[in-house]
Amino acid sequence: MDHNQSPRNFRELEGATCSLEGYNPLCGDRVILAVKLEDGVIADIGFQGVGCAISKASASMMTESVKGKTQEEADELFEAFHQMITRPHEGGHDPEKLGDLEALSGVAEYPTRVKCVMLGWHTLRGALRGQHETVATEK
Repeated sequence: MDHNQSPRNFRELEGATCSLEGYNPLCGDRVILAVKLEDGVIADIGFQGVGCAISKASASMMTESVKGKTQEEADELFEAFHQMITRPHEGGHDPEKLGDLEALSGVAEYPTRVKCVMLGWHTLRGALRGQHETVATEK
């Protein structure tokens, strides 16, 4: 709840090297993510938008988790988080790697909320891969 009420990195980011919009048409969540890369490292990251508590909290926690990581490390974290949320009963995710993100694991029990929790993550992945078209959870 704290990340929803006081989201970290919820701001416009000046000097971003890549940015992308993400949209969940099922519930109207919308996020604009901006990343500043320096030598392949996420030096800074910010997001803006509107959405449910889960969407906002997840984006906030994601920004904290990837700041200071390389693009490869961020992608590995995406995979671990995605595994935890979409295939929780298969195991395979590393709780130590996920750290505080493990607090969002319960979302996996609510399939309608999975897209909310993943929106910021898919938007980050698209931005880091140079995507320009809005990331939509229904595509």
